[in-house]
Amino acid sequence: MVTTSYPRPPLRLTRRGRAVVLAFFVGTSTIASAFLLSTASRADQPAQGPAATVIVQPHDTLWSIATRTAPRRDPYAAVADLKKINHIDGYVVHPGQTLQLPRG
Repeated sequence: MVTTSYPRPPLRLTRRGRAVVLAFFVGTSTIASAFLLSTASRADQPAQGPAATVIVQPHDTLWSIATRTAPRRDPYAAVADLKKINHIDGYVVHPGQTLQLPRG
């Protein structure tokens, strides 16, 4: 038995086939870009969950707590945030007192 193989003609897409391929690529690129943009937009949101706290130790001050918990932040701003979050009027804190820390 003799078999002869004929060369296959190149693949040709019909107008409908081209529309389907185009729709597939447009759809996948739209989904991919939507996913990337939604992930990037949530990157700057603070982490959810309970707020971090610190228990005031003997000889602690707002300044020492601020510099210990946020060493890269401006201490004046950190102290102001501690006072605001914890509704502290003055600068006095007492040992055993629980303070919420600012997020971020």
